[in-house]
Amino acid sequence: MHISDIVQFLVFIVLLSFLVKPLGSYMANVFNGEKTVLSVVFRPIEIFIYKIANIDETYEMNWKEFAISMLIFNAIGFVVLFLILVLQQFLPLNPQHFKGFNLDLAFNTAVSFITNTNWQAYSGENTASYFSQMLGLAVQNFLSAVTGIVVLLALIRGFARKQTTNLGNFWVDSVRTTLYILLPLSVVAAIILMSQGVIQNFSSYKTVHLLEPYINAGKVISDQVLPMGPVASQEAIKLLGTNGGGFFGANSAHPFENPNGFTNFFEAFLIILIPAALTYTFGSMIKNKKQGWAIYLVMLAMFVVFLGIEYTSSLGNDPLISRLGVAGHYIEGQEVRFGIGGTSLFATTTTAVACGAVDAMHDSLLPISGMVPTVLMLLSEVVFGGVGSGLYTMIAFIIIAVFVAGLMIGRTPEFLGKKIEVKEMWMAIITALTSGILVLIFTTIAFITKAGVSSILNPGPHGLSEILYAFASTANNNGSAFAGLNADTYFYNITTAIAMLIGRYIPAVAIIYMSGTLAQKKYTPPSVGTLPTDKVPFMVWLILVILIVGALTFFSALALGPFLENILMLRGA
Repeated sequence: MHISDIVQFLVFIVLLSFLVKPLGSYMANVFNGEKTVLSVVFRPIEIFIYKIANIDETYEMNWKEFAISMLIFNAIGFVVLFLILVLQQFLPLNPQHFKGFNLDLAFNTAVSFITNTNWQAYSGENTASYFSQMLGLAVQNFLSAVTGIVVLLALIRGFARKQTTNLGNFWVDSVRTTLYILLPLSVVAAIILMSQGVIQNFSSYKTVHLLEPYINAGKVISDQVLPMGPVASQEAIKLLGTNGGGFFGANSAHPFENPNGFTNFFEAFLIILIPAALTYTFGSMIKNKKQGWAIYLVMLAMFVVFLGIEYTSSLGNDPLISRLGVAGHYIEGQEVRFGIGGTSLFATTTTAVACGAVDAMHDSLLPISGMVPTVLMLLSEVVFGGVGSGLYTMIAFIIIAVFVAGLMIGRTPEFLGKKIEVKEMWMAIITALTSGILVLIFTTIAFITKAGVSSILNPGPHGLSEILYAFASTANNNGSAFAGLNADTYFYNITTAIAMLIGRYIPAVAIIYMSGTLAQKKYTPPSVGTLPTDKVPFMVWLILVILIVGALTFFSALALGPFLENILMLRGA
């Protein structure tokens, strides 16, 4: 264990906790339509957008209008992105003359980016043109992040309001989220990344001479092609919007995306910043800041525990390698520029927060180290999770925890002054369990079909982990890849796309419906028998509920995958 790694973790956690309140308060002001420091710049643009789009800023939607608007917004994004990818060869900004995507790959990619998953079954620098990267993928990085945040806003208003059907205006919320939050933060982040060496250009790929030629397949290789492109602008929003993916196939392990130790820390921080701050936004908008802090502390506690497990397990050795006389920590598949500390921090953050950007190949991690990212996704991405989606899924778990606790003490469960009844409970269960059901169904299908198992490059328990990770990543809209699995096949392009669609929109619609039912309820003041949900006992109970649901759902899969692989490794099999 290295002191520098521990210091890095502490600085990360302290800095994050310090920024939760100011950013969360700022976002609450934006969502409430209040004046902010950026109003002078963006308010005229906001009004102009409403005018040309014929949006009535004062009109509020019921849950059906809100859900339909959300689905239409994403459907249009899918069609536009799909056409861009398929017709790529006929569009500008394509200096490498890349052909259009195959239909199944274009379908998978378009679904991936509109659902905030950013699962990539292709290598970006060899497949996507600058036009596709910028006006296709990067645009959806903004819009998919907006969708998650706006759905969360509907739920917040469901708790904050009483005896009304109004949940706000989807289009107004989308415009404000983009203009006042995602756009300015992305500009600042992109400038910082460029200052550290992340490239941003429209140049053709460069051919450079190697200092030391090498031999590959009997041929002397003396040149290397360096991909170029507008990377920094896309890198910023892929992290801030918890999108993931990467301009390059190597993702955030590529030096043009992640040049040094500072950028590695900074990029991991960008991933978690907005999801963490949204907890304070939630508390501020419902006028119960203690509840917001309680949710943040639950998420942070789980994050710290999993980070500790990831780091300590990564410090171990592989006995099979040690027997060959190789000393030191096992760092296969890790970027040596960042070390075990930087790799552990990034791997934990990107899978806890449903981002999917990676700075190491998780397939190469030791079994327990590889299990931690998998488990974080299998817990329905509630350890901060994606922007918006992580918090509204956590609230679904809170409702489940409140309901179960209410049954135990013989009282009608309440949360934030709203009685939790059958409708809310059903929507919470749908939100919390949809991704888990998808993972189990599609993993089973993959293992009983030739098309599924034929893509496995590593047989045995590791192969199970590869498939389990793939569907955990797509069903939970994370997007990171375990590697070692050939996902660019018709079978995986279609099945993972279906998992992404269902995993995104069924819970989102359920949350919007729940928001509508909550908004119509009257406020019930807390009484002596009300369960305090902002106290430590409930926080501990909530963590137990999340872990129990995850354990009951996936214990057998994890036992046959990473646990069995770890036992075989220790036995030297």
